[in-house]
Amino acid sequence: MQELSGLTSDGNQFFAVSDSDNGTLRIQVMGRDCAVKRTITAPVDPFDVEDLAMTPDGTLWASDTGDNGKSRSTVALHKVSPSGAVERFRVTYPDGKHDAEALLIDKSGIPYIVTKEPLGSALVYRPAAPLQTDISVPLEQVARVSLSTTDTPGGPLEGTLDSRLVTGAASTLDGSVIALRTYTDAYLYPVPGGDLVKALSGDPVRIPLPDEPQGEAIAFDPDGTLLSASEGAGTPIRSVAGAAALARPPAPATTTPPPPAADQPQASPQSPSNSWQNWPLALTFGGIVLVAALVIGLRLRRRA
Repeated sequence: MQELSGLTSDGNQFFAVSDSDNGTLRIQVMGRDCAVKRTITAPVDPFDVEDLAMTPDGTLWASDTGDNGKSRSTVALHKVSPSGAVERFRVTYPDGKHDAEALLIDKSGIPYIVTKEPLGSALVYRPAAPLQTDISVPLEQVARVSLSTTDTPGGPLEGTLDSRLVTGAASTLDGSVIALRTYTDAYLYPVPGGDLVKALSGDPVRIPLPDEPQGEAIAFDPDGTLLSASEGAGTPIRSVAGAAALARPPAPATTTPPPPAADQPQASPQSPSNSWQNWPLALTFGGIVLVAALVIGLRLRRRA
């Protein structure tokens, strides 16, 4: 796909969206070989779709939040059924206009938008009231995410900014791990008790995604495999098997200690440790090419 911006997976199929359009929202449904099987066409005219998320029931959310020129008074979220029925929800930022390319949906179905900030921290927003199709709903800022620069090669800007700009997001099927990506790296966060805001305040596991020319797409397979892809016809979907497990805390020990000897005093019960294993923050990208290439013969124009 020439301008791939959003990707998700149900384990059997990929769902992909471009950040260009020709008056309708089109979601490509592809087999594991990336051949297009069908297209979900929603009767709505998006401005600049930048990410795609899926809930456990198969509902797709398209994040129409791109705003390179900071010209939009509202941005939109499109909730799309597998048949193509769509609901459009307009939302507004409380503090001015932002460009955003990342969308997360928490376990309760609440959407979170993560902005793409060239200066300072990425900002995280969620609706301050229930979404409605007939009026714009205000957003509230709930978190900031600061990412350090890395030396992972890739990205369109050929500088350290590529490793700090948030270009996509994903969640595991059970919501226990979320991921943010930049042009060059993925950051995985465990989600304690389903609290997405708390998760983003923690220390993530970093997985390098090297040499993607414009990496904006990221997703999880249901088994926890991390998927990533870049814009550009002929670019592959790559994978890191078992990535989600790297972000989860180790299971508590269940071994029962032997009883004390008869002539020794019994020790007082100890509180179980709640410390997490210190996973390495930089992992060698061990992804494999799932398919030969992403080639979708669409000529699409980028919206400003």
